[in-house]
Amino acid sequence: MALSCAKSYRRVGKFALIKQQRYAHAKQFKRARRALKTLKTYLGRVIRDVGRRIAGNDRLEDAFAKELMLARRVHAENKNLRPVKGAPARADLRVFSLHAPEVECIGKGKAHQPYEFGVKVSVATTLKHSKGGQFIVHAKALPGKPYDGHTLGTVIPEIEKQIGLSLKRVFCDAGYKGHNAPQEYRFKVYTAGQKRRMTDAIKREMRRRAAIEPVIGHAKSDHRMGRNYLAGQAGDAINAVLAAAGYNFRRLLAWLSLLLSAIWRTLTTLGRSQTIAAAA
Repeated sequence: MALSCAKSYRRVGKFALIKQQRYAHAKQFKRARRALKTLKTYLGRVIRDVGRRIAGNDRLEDAFAKELMLARRVHAENKNLRPVKGAPARADLRVFSLHAPEVECIGKGKAHQPYEFGVKVSVATTLKHSKGGQFIVHAKALPGKPYDGHTLGTVIPEIEKQIGLSLKRVFCDAGYKGHNAPQEYRFKVYTAGQKRRMTDAIKREMRRRAAIEPVIGHAKSDHRMGRNYLAGQAGDAINAVLAAAGYNFRRLLAWLSLLLSAIWRTLTTLGRSQTIAAAA
C-alpha cells in the first residue's frame, strides 16, 4: 500500500545522501553535517505529510505504524545529546538497520575494527583440552550491550544447571573486572592481569584461557555466528545456540574420524600380520 505525497524527495534525497557520504569520506565534516541536516529535513517533511494524509483512517494508521515509528526514531536521533537522568538511554533510540532495528553498535576498541554491529554473545568453554577438542559448554545472546563483567550473574548459574556440576574456577579476560558473579564464586573468578591470589598453578591455568579465542573465531567464521540470517532478538538467541551446537558436532565428527582411522589401521595391520604368518 502506498500513498502519493506532495513531494517524495526520492530524487533529491538520493543526491543529498551521495553528497553526505562523499563529504564524510573526504573528511569535510562541516559540509557532511550540513548535508545530513538537509536529509533529516526531507525526512521530517515526509513524516508529517504521511501523518496528515492517514489521520483518521485506522486501517492506514495500522499499516504505516511500524514504518513511521522507525522513521521518527531515525529523525529524532542525535548522538551528541546527553542522556537525561532517570530516562532511558538515548542510544536505545538509534536505528542502525531499518530491516533489523534491534541491531546494536558495539565498541570493540580496536584500531582496525572500532565498532561491530550485532548483539553480544557470551561463550564459555572447558579449560582443559579434551580428546575431541575444545568444546563450547555454553553460548547465549545478550541484548542490550551489557558490561562483560555483569553477565556472570546470569551465565554461571545457567552453566551449572546445564552440566549438573559446580565450577571450580572461572577464567575470564580483562573485560570481566568488577563482575557480579554469585557470592559463592566471588573468589573463584580470575581475570587477565590479576595479581592477587595468583598461585603458580592458577597462572598456568590462566595461560590456557587464550584457547577460547580460536574457538570464537571458528564459531564466527565457520558456523555463522558472525553473520545472523534469523530475524529479531529471538533469531539472535537461536543463532548463537545453533552456532555453538554446530561447532561441537564438528569436533565430535573429527574425533570419530580419528577413532575410525585408528580402528582401520589396527585391523589392516592385524590382517597383514596374519597373512604373513600363513605364508611362512
